[in-house]
Amino acid sequence: MNAPHPVRPISERLPRRRDLYYGGAWHEPRGGYLDTVNPATGESLGHVAEANAEDVDAAVRAAQAGFETWRRLKPLERAGLLRKVAAVLRENAFELAMIDAANCGNPISEMQRDALIAAVQIEYYAGLATEIKGETLPMGEGILNYSLREPYGVCARIVAYNHPIMFTAGKMAPPLAAGNVVIMKPPYQAPLSAYRRMELLDGILPPGVLNVISAGTPGSQALVTHPMVPRLALIGSVPTGRAIARAAADRLKHVTLELGGKNACIIYPDADLDRAVPGAVNGMNFTWCGQSCGSTSRLFVHRSIHDHVIQGMLKAVRHYQPGIPTEMSTTMGAIVSKAQWEKILGYVETAKAEGADLIYGGGIPSDPRLANGWFVEPTVFTGVSQDMRIANEEVFGPILSVIRWDDEDTLFEQVNRVEYGLTASIWTSRLDQAHRAAARVQSGYVWVNHVSSHFIGASFGGYKQSGIGREEGFDELLSYTQHKNVHVVL
Repeated sequence: MNAPHPVRPISERLPRRRDLYYGGAWHEPRGGYLDTVNPATGESLGHVAEANAEDVDAAVRAAQAGFETWRRLKPLERAGLLRKVAAVLRENAFELAMIDAANCGNPISEMQRDALIAAVQIEYYAGLATEIKGETLPMGEGILNYSLREPYGVCARIVAYNHPIMFTAGKMAPPLAAGNVVIMKPPYQAPLSAYRRMELLDGILPPGVLNVISAGTPGSQALVTHPMVPRLALIGSVPTGRAIARAAADRLKHVTLELGGKNACIIYPDADLDRAVPGAVNGMNFTWCGQSCGSTSRLFVHRSIHDHVIQGMLKAVRHYQPGIPTEMSTTMGAIVSKAQWEKILGYVETAKAEGADLIYGGGIPSDPRLANGWFVEPTVFTGVSQDMRIANEEVFGPILSVIRWDDEDTLFEQVNRVEYGLTASIWTSRLDQAHRAAARVQSGYVWVNHVSSHFIGASFGGYKQSGIGREEGFDELLSYTQHKNVHVVL
């Protein structure tokens, strides 16, 4: 067993450096500073840099200088340095997770897993650094025609607040392995683990290869529109994705968007309910308060098993009790901000007004220790129709909507009616039914008799408004390269 981690106050784990990091050095921001908050207590965690357009320009130019060095390193050299980065993340996973738990509100037990997943992702792409290959085309005697894959240059990655260290650390790997350099913009609600990571990694990579700038809307817009940033990627909401796509269109930038979801979990009457019921609850990601783009927040249950499923769910959901995120025993954390907390509670009231039946939660925990934080109980509504707002809009909160179904054609009409198409979970014991349902659901990532997990090397992404492009697999690595054809007459 691993030795227990020493008990230290969170103030001793937070990063000492809060300025912008680019060009291998720390820089005071011209844009000033913004405050960060512990969503479980409402207490300030101190300031952090807020980049403006001038800061962004300086960071981009420093990154471009770093690109001229990084692109010339042999692939195996880049891979070796990435593995060193992964080793540092493993060694400091608990510390980074504790910062995330305090800054974004998700439980420390899950945040520690996030840091380790980031290390695995970096190692995976380091191992693929020599697989970025071109091809030769037969052209006849005296002619050589071949293709190359070359990096873009400066790539910007903007990530969401629900998995700060996993996103800011793991998502740098594909562009770096392909020979690009990266400017990471951590979530403005939870940027602290990104800066602690740079304190730990400082000096491993050449200057300008990995850069971190935190920013609000003006700095983010400057990064997206900068003429020296040809490649962009976002993990975030659909409105943000649309705004980035519009801005990127002016310069025809290459864009990957991993956006939201209103995902379906479908239980057939022949399903193994001992697995399907806890699976349906786990798929809601109550641990993260439902703040997950892949949460299966619409549960479609066949009428013949509806009451049995509900009884089982009411038992399973009790496992999730809101608590202090930095405590290892906590099974459900806090909402990231007051604005998001108020939005979620507003959806609860809207669902009631539209006629849904609240059968569990829906309120604020009574634990006095949680009184100053932004907590919401795990919430389950039955009697939901697909016409209700909670069945169509992404709440990004702990609200599970249960919808009865009878006819399979009507089922998939409702499942596919939403504008999203990220994930889906299907529970059945019939193989033909499983394949038929997987084919009919309009989602980019489908589990059968399983839920929530991502698998290294399996490309993740959505249909419709849930995004553009794929991540987490070999396709993502290639997406950070440009294709060049060379025709040589010998």
